[in-house]
Amino acid sequence: MSVKTFAAIDIGSFEVAMKIFEFSGQNSMREIDHVRTKLDLGTDAYGKGKLSNEKVDELCRVLKEFSDIMKTYKVEAYQAYGTSAIREAANTVILLDRIAQRTGIRVGLLSNSEQRLLDYKSIASRGEVFRKIIEEKTAIVDIGGGSIQISLFDSDTLVSTQNLRIGVMRIQERLNHINAKGAQFERIIDEIVTAQLSAYKKLYLKEREIQNLIIVDDYISLWALRKAGKSISRVAGAPEYEQFMESLRTKSLTEVAMSMDIPEEKAILVYVSAILLKRIIRLTGAQRIWAPGVTLSDGIGYEYAEKKRLLKGEHNFEKDIVACAVNISKRYMGSRKQAESIEKFTLAIFDSVKKLHGLGKRERLYLQIAAILCDCGKFISLINIGENSYNIIMATEIIGLSHMEREIVANVARFSQEEFVYYEHIRTAGPGLEKNAYLTVAKLTAILKLACTLNLSGIQKFKEVKVTMKEELLFITVETLVDITLEKRFLEESGVFFKEVFSVSPIIKQKKVI
Repeated sequence: MSVKTFAAIDIGSFEVAMKIFEFSGQNSMREIDHVRTKLDLGTDAYGKGKLSNEKVDELCRVLKEFSDIMKTYKVEAYQAYGTSAIREAANTVILLDRIAQRTGIRVGLLSNSEQRLLDYKSIASRGEVFRKIIEEKTAIVDIGGGSIQISLFDSDTLVSTQNLRIGVMRIQERLNHINAKGAQFERIIDEIVTAQLSAYKKLYLKEREIQNLIIVDDYISLWALRKAGKSISRVAGAPEYEQFMESLRTKSLTEVAMSMDIPEEKAILVYVSAILLKRIIRLTGAQRIWAPGVTLSDGIGYEYAEKKRLLKGEHNFEKDIVACAVNISKRYMGSRKQAESIEKFTLAIFDSVKKLHGLGKRERLYLQIAAILCDCGKFISLINIGENSYNIIMATEIIGLSHMEREIVANVARFSQEEFVYYEHIRTAGPGLEKNAYLTVAKLTAILKLACTLNLSGIQKFKEVKVTMKEELLFITVETLVDITLEKRFLEESGVFFKEVFSVSPIIKQKKVI
């Protein structure tokens, strides 16, 4: 039996951690070591804007130790990621180069939406408990050093996800600036977070009922697991959490550290996180709390195993990304019927010309999202729809997509509504897409423009659409009894760009079916 070992490294705001996993080929993922080193990068990143030389030196020392540990375990592959503290530092590029040169470890950067999807996958690695809980109305609250993410689920479907910049270390930085004393902490933290949480409730929660909270963090999970006796299936009630809060109020930071078996300097972060979660519990009205005790490293390991087909994931994460796009469209008053038509036509064309475009499953997802969101700009104005759609997509987080991936989706949506801009013109206008990403945009735009032509009237004329390719012709056969003169005329226009990109001419054919 082949056994594979993999190391997942998480460079966080407060600590650097590495988990080493073993995959046995029996759809199992076993943690065989967990190494954690306290390293406060967040104070520099959030307070000073960049990491000091001393912090960079210490980070390199820790990662060199990790590299030696990986050799001891004969690790076959690794993935190292930096999150908000690295991402928000002004000297990120120099920092990552120094790490690679001094340790041999290449660190990738996770955008917020990518990080949250991995955290989400880390919960999914807990299997049956996760599946049962999200069948009800559930919120995943992901508490980080720089921000928190609240994702709402209903009947196993992602309803919305939103990032709020009220992370634990960011709040602590504000407390340090105003020299808050222990007795003032709770009131001041309430004041710091209330405005953002109230706005969130008004925009996203409204009258929605939340039954369960799933907590992902480095602080409250310690309490939950201690209460649960390390059982991942233990779900605590809201009254139990209130008792925990009451006990915190009566203890000094030293006593908190001793009772939870953590370093004293971490006790203040437990306190900040506890108050933040208390406000979220009251905001949502949730009665049950589950803290599975997972970390970002679990999600990194889970994703690696999925990609290498070492694990068979039961939850469809791509479905959640699409659901997120559908809810963005809904927020901007998009027509779901029209979006479904365009989406269907678009994917049919994409699948029929695979040999021409050479794109894969991930690019198909970009196209699907662009089809759903291509006319969301109408919410702002019926003029410049493409530009407005681009701006909405770039300003809106889509869970699981990096900044570059969102840029691809936004450009495809924009150019589906307006004249295509060639690479040479984009380069002279300033920093833009790199060449490979631009070519992906061109191919996906050609397909989406064609699909939009089939839905010009917005009245869903076609029962079925069949796409076939023969030599240098793409036949689009539509089943309908109504006149398609409009579609034929505009297909000639959109077909010019399609032929320019793929060297194939699209032709629409009508099949009259009663």
